[in-house]
Amino acid sequence: MGDHSTDDDGETSIPAVRVLDDAECWRLLEAASLGRLAVRRDAAIDVFPVNFLVHDKGIYFRSAPGSKLIDLTRFPDVAFEIDGQHARHLWSVVVHGRAARLGSDAEIEASHINTLAGWHPGEKFNYVRIEPETVSGRSFAKAN
Repeated sequence: MGDHSTDDDGETSIPAVRVLDDAECWRLLEAASLGRLAVRRDAAIDVFPVNFLVHDKGIYFRSAPGSKLIDLTRFPDVAFEIDGQHARHLWSVVVHGRAARLGSDAEIEASHINTLAGWHPGEKFNYVRIEPETVSGRSFAKAN
């Protein structure tokens, strides 16, 4: 991650954004447990916090019946984001892909999503996989 640089006037500038490579994005996704799911709802976008796991470069989460699941069925293209901080560096990883409800016990068991405990009370027996189309990330040093 880059250091601060100085401009022609000797002023310290904010460091440039560093693009994270694919491997680093996946390492951060695999280490995280809470993300934000952006789902289309007609002309609007809703964002939901979800706890999740990564398996075979797929992102899996559980959902209770409701508007989020209905919207995913109607509009399966989603964005998923995680972010965090390491020391004085901030980072973000964004995944764009398609969400689909898992349809068989074999898929559910193979993904291990059935072992993920929900953080929100309530029954969550719908299992969803996001099939990533693009994964991107960036990092930068936190200003003062």
